[in-house]
Amino acid sequence: MKTVIIHGQSHEGSTCNIARQLANKLGGELTEFFLPRDFGELCLGCTNCFTKGENYCPHLKRLDPITKAIDDADVLILASPVYVYHATGAMKALLDHYGYRWMPHRPDEKMFSKQAVCISTAAGAGMKSTNKDMADSAFYWGCAKVYTLGVAVAATSWDSVSDKKRAKIDSKTTAIAGSIKARVGKVKPGFKTRFMFGIMRMMQKNGWNELDMEYWRNKGWLDDKRPWK
Repeated sequence: MKTVIIHGQSHEGSTCNIARQLANKLGGELTEFFLPRDFGELCLGCTNCFTKGENYCPHLKRLDPITKAIDDADVLILASPVYVYHATGAMKALLDHYGYRWMPHRPDEKMFSKQAVCISTAAGAGMKSTNKDMADSAFYWGCAKVYTLGVAVAATSWDSVSDKKRAKIDSKTTAIAGSIKARVGKVKPGFKTRFMFGIMRMMQKNGWNELDMEYWRNKGWLDDKRPWK
């Protein structure tokens, strides 16, 4: 099993430790990226990825290693501490670069057989909205199964998290790891993803973006073929 963690910060705090705990329970090969250390570019809104193709992104060279790791992984872990009730700016900046991969545009078929986990921590609150920032992308990329784990650690560092809290975290990561391993190699998109794909399929038959429409035609998705088996 291959797992990639994308950390929404460059320090190894509570969120990082929980994400690694889950990855270690999954086993296999692990690749990690820390933002903004490994990628810190802001999307320029040039629309090149939508109208010309993703290879025209001005940040392609720095983005490419992360894209390849995502494509190769079986499990994606998006991890961000809560910053003012949302994901970090660095995480949002990265996700902005993959707008072209959303189902309304050119989703990659490999995503429909992947599982994703969105992890967030805060001293108090904001985990739900932070996880949604990341889970929205995972869903619209087509990930077959998306888990969320939000933890109020009641601390400002991993070292100061209580033993009682650590025990609860351990129990939750064990449960998620078990669910993921049970589905590896046989996970399929649920009704919500299939329904959204169907809506996008109808839209692409008479869409506004020729690049997107051609992509769907070439994949055979406008006919009977689907990106899952």
